[in-house]
Amino acid sequence: MMRLRREDPRVVGSFRLHRRLGAGGMGVVYLGSDRRGQRVALKVIRPDLAEDQEFRSRFAREVSAARRIRGGCTARLVAADLEAERPWFATQYVPGPSLHDKVAEEGPLTAAQIASIGAALSEGLVAVHEAGVVHRDLKPSNILLSPKGPRIIDFGIAWATGASTLTHVGTAVGSPGFLAPEQVRGAAVTPATDVFSLGATLAYAATADSPFGHGSSEVMLYRVVHEEPHLQGVPDALAPLVRACLAKDPEERPTTLQLSMRLKEIASREAHGMGEPRPPAQRARTERPTGRLAEGYADQRAERRTGGGVPTPPPQGPGQGQSHGGQGGKAPQSGPHSRPSSPRNTGSRGPGSTAGRTGGRPAPRTTGTGRRPSRPDPKLMRQRLIVFVVVTLIVALGIALAQKL
Repeated sequence: MMRLRREDPRVVGSFRLHRRLGAGGMGVVYLGSDRRGQRVALKVIRPDLAEDQEFRSRFAREVSAARRIRGGCTARLVAADLEAERPWFATQYVPGPSLHDKVAEEGPLTAAQIASIGAALSEGLVAVHEAGVVHRDLKPSNILLSPKGPRIIDFGIAWATGASTLTHVGTAVGSPGFLAPEQVRGAAVTPATDVFSLGATLAYAATADSPFGHGSSEVMLYRVVHEEPHLQGVPDALAPLVRACLAKDPEERPTTLQLSMRLKEIASREAHGMGEPRPPAQRARTERPTGRLAEGYADQRAERRTGGGVPTPPPQGPGQGQSHGGQGGKAPQSGPHSRPSSPRNTGSRGPGSTAGRTGGRPAPRTTGTGRRPSRPDPKLMRQRLIVFVVVTLIVALGIALAQKL
């Protein structure tokens, strides 16, 4: 806040002015209060605009539309005088820094903070658009972070849905870098126009910069229309949604209701430390053998489930080595679908075969089916041993008692 200057009024309507809150393209904003002590933000229109009858007529329609807005995310209109020498209007005073000042002083916000603020703003825009109003100048400096949540302020250039965005030919209304392409072209504004500005505002909250960089007004407006936004630094959870908001075609942008629901989901997930859900990883195709080796793989899987012995590998064709360590031909070659060989993987292959021998030791004894007999379950053996010992002790104790009797 700044002290009042010598040229500043001290009283406007029924409000006493105390401080300067800021100045913009339409006029100066003051902190004032009424007789009951209610504080307001009161904007007094610039003298040159006050002399423009076209502006006065439009301003009267905008104030009328602002009165219809009902929502907790906007600063409520308290009073206005459209017939004064310098028209003015007063809105509810919202304590707290602007989003612009917050990011400028403390740096980019977290994904959870951005999603939470964005969800509240989207919900507020739903109420604004239901009243038939488009803000047209949504930007970080027009969003106040109050203790009760973010508030949208400065509907000074808001306009009815479908109206042109040009005050005069070739002059766009709004702030470069946050304007929608249709505003730059002078086309009709729609609720999608505010969605674009909200996307640029969320990008600023994440990166402390406009998604279209810096430069003169002409350069910035050209980038908005012809270049893609720079979203490097925007959290992964938010980047796709922000990019959708910044689509050049208004029809491709999400609605404010869709935006509100999606941002609430992201805010909830980020607040609980949960990232974006990922699809289950696909198994590599080489995990299971194909072709002739598939039968042996299936037998091994079935044998492991039943607890039986290890099945023999599928028969090998002529020319494939069967001996280890260079005995009797080429050593077996491993391929992308082969499984490593071991003494347990080899069994009897018929009379006279040396495939089951390793280092001169006899191959493990197998059953008539070519499979090794299953080993007793160690856990079951321990249980049987305990039962045997307990029964033996009981019998011995019974015999001892019988002899005493």
